[in-house]
Amino acid sequence: MDPVTGLSLGRIAIGIGSLVAPSATARLFGIDPAANPNMGVINRMFGAREIALGAVTLVSKGSLRRNLTVVGIAVDGADAASGALEIAGGGLPKLQGGALVGIAAGAVGSGIAALVLSRGK
Repeated sequence: MDPVTGLSLGRIAIGIGSLVAPSATARLFGIDPAANPNMGVINRMFGAREIALGAVTLVSKGSLRRNLTVVGIAVDGADAASGALEIAGGGLPKLQGGALVGIAAGAVGSGIAALVLSRGK
């Protein structure tokens, strides 16, 4: 499977989970939805973003696909930075925040790897 396709399908899957079962998805990311009563709406907003970015990247070709992959890297980088700021400010416990930052940083790495591996195709 093309790495950009895999990354896009992963975004769509996470997005669907966030839309359909926001509390369960929050728990998968180490967040207690009972302690964060607005998590449902935030997770659904996140889910919609992930589905849109994954779907548009999935159906794109050529330089547009590459550019959308770069946009995904930027979005994931912003997510990682946001998580790090929340940890530093005490808004997220270090363990859960570290997991969220790690997931976002992993997505950045996956996006970069996808760009490198798809170069010339």
